[in-house]
Amino acid sequence: MTSLDKITVGFIGLGLMGKPMARNLQKAGAEMIIYNRTQGVAAELAKEGMSATTSPLEVVDRADIVILMLADTPAVDAVLLGEFGVIEGVNENTLVIDMGTTLATEAKRFAQAVAARGGQMVDAPVSGGEIGAVDGKLTIMAGGDDAAISRAQPLFDVMGAKTTHVGPAGSGQVAKAANQVIVGLTIGAVSEALALAKHSGVDPARVREALQGGFADSRILEVHGARMIDGNFKPGGKCTTQRKDMDQALTLAAGINLNLPATALSRDLYDQAIEKGLGDLDHSGLFKLIDGQV
Repeated sequence: MTSLDKITVGFIGLGLMGKPMARNLQKAGAEMIIYNRTQGVAAELAKEGMSATTSPLEVVDRADIVILMLADTPAVDAVLLGEFGVIEGVNENTLVIDMGTTLATEAKRFAQAVAARGGQMVDAPVSGGEIGAVDGKLTIMAGGDDAAISRAQPLFDVMGAKTTHVGPAGSGQVAKAANQVIVGLTIGAVSEALALAKHSGVDPARVREALQGGFADSRILEVHGARMIDGNFKPGGKCTTQRKDMDQALTLAAGINLNLPATALSRDLYDQAIEKGLGDLDHSGLFKLIDGQV
């Protein structure tokens, strides 16, 4: 395992994904300086030896490398550029890494703001869900210049199994938007396929088994197909988050005059799922809507 001894890392956003990511960095030897809007999680990790702070500014004052793992673009804007935000403490030694899913055009703006203060910023969203975060096997899509990516790489090696430097600032978020389009549409496809089997009187578990290894096979069929069959929708990534990511992809597409009709339909299906109370379920919970369970 990569050693992060003598490296101090700031980590802001300790939710479903952020908490296990921070833990993995600490296990690799990093000194962790943490901040979370809800203090209960920070207090929990403080008992494990991490240092809790009272603001994002305090994090960057104590750590030259700061990771953001936040819910959405407005949250990144507030933590980075708001009052007592990270930007107030950025200097020429600062590296900010946004590992959440942020609108690509805004990722570029954030990188420019950090650069204007002499620092570096990388957008490095991830795929793999809570399972990948816990196991340190996330897929990381990184945007930024070569020097910044090189500096971030030891941390990526701890948190992920694969890192791809996609291109300049914002490129990682474009890759994540593409990822979420595929994930959202494939969850919908697997939901419809298994519901079709079930309502035709055929065991969906056997149908899933039959499909594995063929052209219809996928990680979604493997992991989320099992969730649908078992009715286990404990969130690894919530329906609300998937809906947000599909909407961000559509916003990105609209800005370049590109029509994504299937993505729009998927976003609308997630809206229906959320309206029926499924928002806090795993995004594979869309199956309950397709299956007629709500």
